Amino acid sequence: MMLAPGAPPLVLASSSSTRAALLQAAGLPFAARPAAVDEAGLKEAAQAENLPPAEAATLLADAKAERVARRMLREEPEALVIGADSLVVCEGRWFDKPEGLEGARAQLQTLRGRTHELVSAVVCWRHGARIWHHAATCRLSMRDFSDAFLDAYLAAEGEEVTYSVGAYRLEGLGMHLFRAVEGEHAAILGLPMLPLLDFLRQHGVVLR
Repeated sequence: MMLAPGAPPLVLASSSSTRAALLQAAGLPFAARPAAVDEAGLKEAAQAENLPPAEAATLLADAKAERVARRMLREEPEALVIGADSLVVCEGRWFDKPEGLEGARAQLQTLRGRTHELVSAVVCWRHGARIWHHAATCRLSMRDFSDAFLDAYLAAEGEEVTYSVGAYRLEGLGMHLFRAVEGEHAAILGLPMLPLLDFLRQHGVVLR
């Protein structure tokens, strides 16, 4: 329990087990309230408007947090709602969560031997309004792995790879895919924890 006395209830607007694990590891009790938003539609609109990836990721995180925050005004009006989203961008192309193992294979073949950006945004809502947001951009360089390795990797990871926008879990076997990574580890996993903790600390939510 790292919350300060009188801290508001924390709510994670996500069903992501990885993001939940990051909050748990930081000693932050929270309730998970997944948000149903049209992610594909929002991404399509963001690309049509030529939004930078950081703005697009923030837009998606904000939509999730707002949806849950509006609901929490009735259930728990003092709650602080955390929304997050991540985008993978390589040479101007945006990647979504792959459809099935063959989709993951095609995505990883495209990223193989290249450096891509993973943008993770986090947004906080309270009392029906957004009070803070942050977007972190990490750079990840995949090594030029063999087809034999790719076969073994997909066989070992199975459907887990389809739950990640990058078709990899850096906290697991996905680390074998890379030769170099730049950026906060938690941000690569989908939730920039250091800036989030700093915000919570400054606002009396987490012990200073």
